[in-house]
Amino acid sequence: MGNDKTNMIVAIALSLVVLLGWNYFVAAPRVEQQRQAALQNQQAQTQAQPPGVSPDGVPSPAPKEGGPAAPVPGTNPSSPEPRDAVLARSPRIRIETPALSGSVALKGGRIDDVKLKGYHETVSDKSPEIVLFSPAGTETPYYAEFGWVGQNAGPLPTNDTLWTASGETLSPGMPITLSWDNGAGLVFRRILAVDDKFMFTVRDEVENKGSGAVTLFPYSLVSRWGKPHTQGYYVLHEGMIGVLGNDGLQEYTYDHLAKEGAYGGANTKGKAWQNVTGGFVGITDKYWAAAAIPDQQTPYTGAFTERTDGRTQVYQASVRADGRSVEPGATVASTQRLFAGAKEVNTINAYEKNLGIKQFDLMIDWGWFHFITKPMFRALDFFYHLFGNFGVSILVVTAILKLFFLPIANRSYVSMAKMKAVQPEMTSIRERYKDDKMKQQQAMMELYKKEKINPVAGCWPVLIQIPVFFALYKVLFITIEMRHAPFFGWIQDLAAPDPTSILNLFGLLPFAAPDIVHLGIWPIIMGITMFVQMKMNPAPPDPVQAQVFTFMPIIFTFMLGSFPAGLVIYWAWNNTLSVIQQYVIMRRNGVKVELWDNLRGTFRRGASKSAAAKS
Repeated sequence: MGNDKTNMIVAIALSLVVLLGWNYFVAAPRVEQQRQAALQNQQAQTQAQPPGVSPDGVPSPAPKEGGPAAPVPGTNPSSPEPRDAVLARSPRIRIETPALSGSVALKGGRIDDVKLKGYHETVSDKSPEIVLFSPAGTETPYYAEFGWVGQNAGPLPTNDTLWTASGETLSPGMPITLSWDNGAGLVFRRILAVDDKFMFTVRDEVENKGSGAVTLFPYSLVSRWGKPHTQGYYVLHEGMIGVLGNDGLQEYTYDHLAKEGAYGGANTKGKAWQNVTGGFVGITDKYWAAAAIPDQQTPYTGAFTERTDGRTQVYQASVRADGRSVEPGATVASTQRLFAGAKEVNTINAYEKNLGIKQFDLMIDWGWFHFITKPMFRALDFFYHLFGNFGVSILVVTAILKLFFLPIANRSYVSMAKMKAVQPEMTSIRERYKDDKMKQQQAMMELYKKEKINPVAGCWPVLIQIPVFFALYKVLFITIEMRHAPFFGWIQDLAAPDPTSILNLFGLLPFAAPDIVHLGIWPIIMGITMFVQMKMNPAPPDPVQAQVFTFMPIIFTFMLGSFPAGLVIYWAWNNTLSVIQQYVIMRRNGVKVELWDNLRGTFRRGASKSAAAKS
């Protein structure tokens, strides 16, 4: 690469390309998608229609299912209604666990009311709890349903079926049994159980008291009405997700699903995987998810569908097992599970291990570089449990990584120090062969060989830092553990940008700063550390290179202003450690540290320019 200045410029250019590319492909929101999502969420629900049945035999719910038999006086049946009003119309059993609150509708037997106790909409514990499930008839219906489909079996449970419950509250260690007699020889029972986190176990039983055998197919589904607001980032998957046997991980965004072929009717599109064993299907957001989990040893058909009803899209992830023959006097059962909650890493991993759910850890979008992001999270989580602060954990992990890569970094900085020591000879070679670039390069290479200098060694510190940067960004962005995780002082959410702003002097002026330029205290600290790190090296003789060095910290400061605070803190801390490390190595190799001279020269030039402008 020629010399240490070239190495630094290449390293800076690499970082700039990474950040610009990341910002363009990752951080840039899909504005049009969000606009369409907001428009769809504002659309009213259409009139009730009979439920359809997809080719795999799973009911495709229609709008207003579970609603009242007649319109509530003073309301329009085609418009969404307040959540509390809809919940009050159906008799319910309460859900009460350490992690969840909500209810199960006895009319229809759906799990359609779930709130997450430990998670709030903002960093304030007084803000509303996160609502995951809401019943049909509300503005954003989202629920799970279980049941049986079949033919010539008499009436089967539907969304209008009124079940009888054995108790009033579903809680850990206290299951509830729902029962219903179809009056045609079949008795249906549903045993609901829930653990202390986010997993429901649903055991559906059918007893045949009739005189003839019947064949029934157990199913489960997660249904979501209306396209939700999505983050719109390339590194984050939101939408349909599943692991379907040997077909592995399947991820379909809401827009992708709409491009699939017809499935079950003119208004329905989707895709199905038949005769698969193991896995799950569901719908995922950034931090929350709902998934239907079939018996891991029984073959099933899994499907993702989108059904258009009027102006409303209904997104559904469903599983349907093979038919079960129920002989007279016999009882058959089907056990399935429902995950409905926060995508906590340790909780998800425990479910995969303890319940044997195939690749359930893929519910969290670790990305292609999971071999880096997962260990990064493990390290951060380990030190979080030691210090109780994820910000401190970031500082500790950064220091450990510095120690881990110390041999490589040392060789790099030693090589850079040697290049500074032979700087006069390099300058002489450039002057001697300024008209012959070939001989100049040959002389340089001979000098490198003589002094045992590796000209590309200066790039290694930045090249090593790039995957660490990616991994930390991914962990900060996708893991719920980082959501609303405080540091110290004004940083109350490491996964969000620094909330302070230079536009109101960081809160000193009595007005809320507009979000035109997102530049807080920590990005400025980061820019200062980057400026100091660059001043560790002599100023390049080329004026263009000098301008690049001058403006690079400013550019990075504004670019990182909108990045998660945790990432900016990491970058600033890493820069600080790099400055200390380079300073010590240069002193040990007898090379002059240019920092103080460069700083004095910078401020003197600035003062001289100001004086000249005044004169």
